Amino acid sequence: MEWRDHGILLSARRHGESSAIIDVFTEEHGRHAGVVRGGASRRLAPILQPGAQLDLLWRARLEEHLGSYQAEPLRSRAVAAMSGRLALSGLNAVTALLGFCLPEREPHPALYASSERLLDLLEQEELWPLAYLRWEMELLEEMGFGLDLLACAVSGRNEELAYVSPRTGRAVSRQEAGPWVARLLPLPPVMLGKGEAPDHEIAEGLKTTGYFLETRLAPALGNRPLPEARGRFLDAFSRRL
Repeated sequence: MEWRDHGILLSARRHGESSAIIDVFTEEHGRHAGVVRGGASRRLAPILQPGAQLDLLWRARLEEHLGSYQAEPLRSRAVAAMSGRLALSGLNAVTALLGFCLPEREPHPALYASSERLLDLLEQEELWPLAYLRWEMELLEEMGFGLDLLACAVSGRNEELAYVSPRTGRAVSRQEAGPWVARLLPLPPVMLGKGEAPDHEIAEGLKTTGYFLETRLAPALGNRPLPEARGRFLDAFSRRL
């Protein structure tokens, strides 16, 4: 069996003396691992870095086998990742979360496209945090834990939406929050696509998406802790506040 596809390299680990096993988020075949012969060599190791965009040819005798890759670079993001602390931690957060939550060999074409667009913004530090927040919202949606922010869960109206219910993931208006306000999560305007997206609003939004990543998505995946790379990105971002 064989197929050809494009993919984002999520991780690589040495295999034997000179090969590497790479985990790639591919456009048409989802998250898919394979062996690269010579992947640990001086020629290929610099290419097989997390975030790299690759042209891939996968071959195996049977579909369920690990198989082998021939990988050619389409776009390296190493220089972009090294442009600053925020860029490097952001790239690591994206690749770690994709490796954490994506089931093997299940296509997610919309998420693939948005992940590629996000990584292409790495060097644009002013745009990156907002793009990353929107990406986390899409990730939750794609994994079946999307937030319903169109209208208040209590009144059904869409005015003055200011909170998110931690139980349902639905929006709650300021008027309906009442005595439960201390238990609700923030819903800053930036999560509704409104306003100028200041950093403090993005930070509030990441608090909300992080809650659902940790309390909904992670338990569904066997109660594994979220990748530490996300926390390192939040630490880097907090230095701008």
